[in-house]
Amino acid sequence: MSDRYIARSPRIAARKLGDEMVVMSAADSSLFTLNEVGTAIWQSADGRTTLQSIVAHQVCQQFEVSEADAMRDAEEFVTQLSRHGILLVSDKPIESSSGGTR
Repeated sequence: MSDRYIARSPRIAARKLGDEMVVMSAADSSLFTLNEVGTAIWQSADGRTTLQSIVAHQVCQQFEVSEADAMRDAEEFVTQLSRHGILLVSDKPIESSSGGTR
């Protein structure tokens, strides 16, 4: 599998509440609540860091999970959010991605 870069879409509104992130899609007003692991991935989705690096250096460092399990779950998470236009995915670094995180 090639390295994939992820970035927050600029077409969202997001706010951190406690340890979770609440994200709303501007496209269809869908609301998503991300758990702590999803929030860690979300906050690291800068378009310049690969998903593999985020999993290894954020998820596996913060949570007790093997890299293989974390990567499998992260791939599924990213796929689901990208289908809703919440995350952008590319095989190359993604230029400026200023999502509405507060």
